[in-house]
Amino acid sequence: MTRSDTGSRSLRGDILFGFAVAIAIYLAWLLRHVLFLLYVSALFAVVLNPLTCFIADIRFGRFRPFRKIGIFVLLLFVVGGLTAFGFLAIPPAARDLHSFADDLPARLPRILDKFQRLPFAGSIDWDVLSARIEGAATQAATYVFFSIKDWAGTVVDVATALILTVYFSLEGDAAYRWFLSLVPAGGRERLDSTLRRAELRMEKWLLGQGSLMLILGLASTITYSLLHVRYAYALGFLTGLLNIIPVVGAAVSIALALLVAAIDSWGRVLGIAIFYIIYLNVENSFLIPRIMRSRVNLPGLAILSALLIGAALAGVVGALVSVPTAALVSVLIDEYVVAKPSEQ
Repeated sequence: MTRSDTGSRSLRGDILFGFAVAIAIYLAWLLRHVLFLLYVSALFAVVLNPLTCFIADIRFGRFRPFRKIGIFVLLLFVVGGLTAFGFLAIPPAARDLHSFADDLPARLPRILDKFQRLPFAGSIDWDVLSARIEGAATQAATYVFFSIKDWAGTVVDVATALILTVYFSLEGDAAYRWFLSLVPAGGRERLDSTLRRAELRMEKWLLGQGSLMLILGLASTITYSLLHVRYAYALGFLTGLLNIIPVVGAAVSIALALLVAAIDSWGRVLGIAIFYIIYLNVENSFLIPRIMRSRVNLPGLAILSALLIGAALAGVVGALVSVPTAALVSVLIDEYVVAKPSEQ
């Protein structure tokens, strides 16, 4: 075989490899939504692994009732807790909303009178404001009507992600071994060790996030109770729960609490606003950098940057998985990119 034949075969191989890479990238782009669901599900299966293992290892003497079904017990616990919250929180809120709707015609003049007494009320054209409010309400109703399809798709995605998370939790070890089998034997052990370290960091992220949720839930419940805000315990529970969604969760919690407080007193609205201003500053400057940095070993700036990038790329879900993803990426970069002292 001549050198020219070897060179031509090498060139053809390079061309075929280039086409194969291009086709793979194109298919990945077409299937990006499915691949994202798989990634999120696998990530949550890894993050929730300590909880499922803890539940599966519960013993009554020598008997382990939850062996191999820890993930189902965890799901039942979450669904049961949310159901109980719904039964306890929704009925009183529904009764108050129904009563408020019945009393609205009589209370509306008093509400408008309070607004008109505000210092800046004299510069407001109430007819124009009323027309704009009606227009905004119409646009909101139209948006809700036409977004039903999108919401239905979101519900299907959430259900699919839950099912995939269960499968990854049950068959994760087999899938992980199959993935490692695709890696050349020389680098298999190194990759396994790297991913194990990343898994530990992501599990610690769950503990850190749980700590932040507990702190906010307790602080908000105490504040709502001291201010005598309606549904203080339900709002506090919901505030802590929504804190798992970075940025958006806090915004929804603040808006809901302010709306409920506004029904009774502007003083309560001011009190809640002051509480959230103080808490958000404490959380962003003290709690998140220290709790998350000690758990995932990332600087505060990296955590905040990951949150912004994740939210920009994939919205709420992207923000939700941004910190554990940053932990995974940092471990991989540290192992494969950063030069080791022995390599210098």
